[in-house]
Amino acid sequence: MKDVVHTISTCQRINDVLSRVGDRWSMLVVYALRDGPVRFNALKRELGISQRMLSLTLRNLERDGLVTRHYFPEIPPRVEYELTPLGHSLRGPVRALTDWALAHLDHIDAARESFDAQGEPAAGA
Repeated sequence: MKDVVHTISTCQRINDVLSRVGDRWSMLVVYALRDGPVRFNALKRELGISQRMLSLTLRNLERDGLVTRHYFPEIPPRVEYELTPLGHSLRGPVRALTDWALAHLDHIDAARESFDAQGEPAAGA
């Protein structure tokens, strides 16, 4: 991989993308869509997410070109979401982060317990 010069503008754009795909729900939605199209209510049930938050997350992922929405004019209407090719390219990094988290959960829990046991530091310390 060649060295890339990162300007302030480029770094800001990278930060914008990372904050979108790294938010609480986006990675879970990408993971939930990994095997193909899923209906809105199935996503909602699987993730335990509110309707409003799921709508917002899907809209943002669609805006970024990671998810596509398919409307079927049936009775009742059916809407499915699936990853675009760009969204599928995110599966590897999401899987890598998931694997890393699973491998280190015990270490992170131990570090948190140790930190919390120390109590709050004195003001100005």
